[in-house]
Amino acid sequence: MENRERLSSRLGFILLSAGCAIGCGNVWKFPWMAGRYGGGIFVLIYVVCLVVLGLPVMTMEFSLGRASQASPVRMYQKLEKKGQKWHAHGYLALFGNVCLMSFYTVVAGWLLYYFLKFVAGQSAGLGFGKMIGDPSVNMIFMGITVALGFLCLCFKLQGGLERITKYMMVVLLMLMVVLAVNSATLPGAAEGLTFYLKPDFGKIDAGVIVSAMNQAFFSLSLGIGSMAIFGSYIDKERSLMGESINVICLDTFVAITAGLIIFPACATYQVEVTSGPALLFDSMAAVFNNMAGGRIWGSIFFLFMVFAAFSTVLAVFENILACVRELTGWSRPKGCLVCGIGLFITSTTTALGFNLLSGFQPFAEGSSFLDLWDFLVSTNLLPLGSLAFVIFCCSKRYGWGWENLLKEANAGKGLKVKNWMKPIFCILVPIAIVIIYVMGLIEFKWC
Repeated sequence: MENRERLSSRLGFILLSAGCAIGCGNVWKFPWMAGRYGGGIFVLIYVVCLVVLGLPVMTMEFSLGRASQASPVRMYQKLEKKGQKWHAHGYLALFGNVCLMSFYTVVAGWLLYYFLKFVAGQSAGLGFGKMIGDPSVNMIFMGITVALGFLCLCFKLQGGLERITKYMMVVLLMLMVVLAVNSATLPGAAEGLTFYLKPDFGKIDAGVIVSAMNQAFFSLSLGIGSMAIFGSYIDKERSLMGESINVICLDTFVAITAGLIIFPACATYQVEVTSGPALLFDSMAAVFNNMAGGRIWGSIFFLFMVFAAFSTVLAVFENILACVRELTGWSRPKGCLVCGIGLFITSTTTALGFNLLSGFQPFAEGSSFLDLWDFLVSTNLLPLGSLAFVIFCCSKRYGWGWENLLKEANAGKGLKVKNWMKPIFCILVPIAIVIIYVMGLIEFKWC
């Protein structure tokens, strides 16, 4: 493979990293989880988890990527001591990215389908159950997502992924502000915002805490090398804790603003906010179908959702592509073709999991391939991968060590990691991750 490509600017790095974090986890999963798990109290715990857990892990992941100048599959091999086996996690990270995209591409396809239906003025007959039950809709729009994603990546890093993501993220943020202002003017805005932003401490239980912690890791795409790859594309002009804060702030802004758009609308039109994954599709479609100018607002809303989803699709596709290219030495176009075919095949399980393959129910009744992929990623690979990063960065005897982390993370201008933070990074964070993982297994609906 040719010499390692570089991002052209700091802005490109921040927007790409934020784009990877910003996606369906923020604009689809976060609002319905907030609705299901108590509104304001879920949001509060989520934000605390982002700062206490997400910031240290993101700083570590960026540091590993920049120090190694390699993708996750080669990263450990450049940093681990002779005889160590940390590089096995690099292959698990690649597997995690594939698992994530095996259902994410289908969800992105759903959003694209709804956007086109609203633009065409055909939203009246839309229904989440009807859509996922149609194998042709699922396969066609998943295929479009995979094809568009890898087509963008066929071009060099700066001219393809970086340029497209910059424009897409700017438009996404503009659309969010317009939609949030519109929602704030609705008659039921006060009721919706009270539920969303005012914590009710009486609703705290183990399920709320675990769900908020898991969402923090899912939202930031931590633990599977999705951030490390972008760390490998930058120089040492800026320290990485400060850059991590910028990415997390942008990610949190999008997640919170998504709720500011959705919950006032739901309260105004008496739509149930605890409806789970269908909240974005059935509930919001109903809102726009009953709203003056609903076709226009619905089109803008789902365009925003499409951009959010595709920002993550492009970023994770790049991670998968970089890993495969480092393993094979292939060119970008050849890597895109092979990876695209592979992901189309794995994503087919999710696309057909609600219809032709609906007989496969891996867990409780009604579960599907989407739940299996999500279980592998959200419940297992994200927290365990984050734990691997923490141990590797904190243990001098068994891994890279705290001193090497400080040296890499603090290179350049900006906020620095301080020695007094070591107990947070190396004790509090791993203990919290273990608790998240164990409680996640206990709370999981196995049957």
